[in-house]
This record gives sequence, C-alpha cells and structure tokens, in this order.
Amino acid sequence: MDQMIQAARSGKQNIAEGSAASTTSRETEIKLMNVAKASFQELLLDYEDYLRVRDLELWSENSAKALQARIVCSKHNDSAFYRNALPKRTDEAIANIAITLLHQEDVFLRKLINRLKSDFIKKGGIREEMSRVRRKWRDNDNNKQ
Repeated sequence: MDQMIQAARSGKQNIAEGSAASTTSRETEIKLMNVAKASFQELLLDYEDYLRVRDLELWSENSAKALQARIVCSKHNDSAFYRNALPKRTDEAIANIAITLLHQEDVFLRKLINRLKSDFIKKGGIREEMSRVRRKWRDNDNNKQ
C-alpha cells in the first residue's frame, strides 16, 4: 500500500515539477511528464494486482459499471467529490473507480506529452525562443535608428 501511495505522489509531483520547469527547459518538462505517466502506469498495475489477489472483479472496459464510472469520473475533477462518495463503495468499486481515473489521466497526459513534443519540434526550446525574441528586438531597434 505504501508503494501505491508513493507512485501516486510521484506522479502528481512530477507533473507539478514539469510544469514549473517549463519556464526554463521544455526538455525537462517533457521528461518529467513522462516520468509522471510511468508512475501512474505503475499505480494502475498495482490496482489491478489488488483486485486479482483478492479475487475481486476487474470491470471489463465495456461493462455497465465501467461505463457508468467513466461518465461520473469525466464529470468530477474535485477530490472532495471522491472523498465523499468513496466511503460508501466497496473495495472492488473503489479500486475500479481508481483504475477508471488512471485510464482517463493516461489519455490526458499522453495528449499533453504529444502536444509538448510537437511544440518543441516546431518552436524549439527556451534558448531558441529567447534567441528569436532577441533577434526580433534587435531588428526592430535597428530599424528605429
């Protein structure tokens, strides 16, 4: 259980650190987002193992329970909602809801990483961006003289 908590914390922290790093290094931002994705994948496997070793059901992707969980989870991104709702659920439901949230997180994080990579390819890193701005400033300043 401690390992699951650590994986969740690591994923969250790497997203925060990656966002903070974006102002100085796009490469570091992309790297940390990938580390976050890997941490969440580890957590996903841990939840699946949790269900398997306890002989609890892992909801199939198209089951009525999984579809309902996806709908509810897509509408709620406030942790207070889950803190209120989850104590009323079984261990099986809680684990499957966590799995649903992790799958949704994976989609969003994958899209973010792909966009960051695309932006980096098109615009370069911070150094290239600063060089472009500096050249533009110099060109404008020279045109005024």
